[in-house]
Amino acid sequence: MNRTEIRASLALAAVYVLRMLGLFMVMPVLAILAIHYPDYSALMLGLAIGGYGLTQAILQIPMGVLSDKIGRKPVIIGGLLMFAIGSGVAANADSMLWIVIGRFLQGAGAIAGAIMALAGDVSREQ
Repeated sequence: MNRTEIRASLALAAVYVLRMLGLFMVMPVLAILAIHYPDYSALMLGLAIGGYGLTQAILQIPMGVLSDKIGRKPVIIGGLLMFAIGSGVAANADSMLWIVIGRFLQGAGAIAGAIMALAGDVSREQ
């Protein structure tokens, strides 16, 4: 790998790892702490945990198509901004409803496909 490929690989890996770390650090404690919210229910907890994956699954292909049309970097930056907004909503939530909304917003920043495509774009075939 040349210097450009190494730099791009490290930057993309850092974006991907930090995003996943921020998500999965929440998972073990969410079920435990959720019982303290006034509108707690098993349904709301399930939506809070699964909402991220659901919106990821729904939006991954459209975000990939969008990255083909407008470019990888704008989609990645927009996805990270959406993730940050969702994280802020979830962090400031005073009810399970707002946690669910925050998790859905986090998932709406579906950039895994765009990151993989950019990694392919910046690397040589060999």
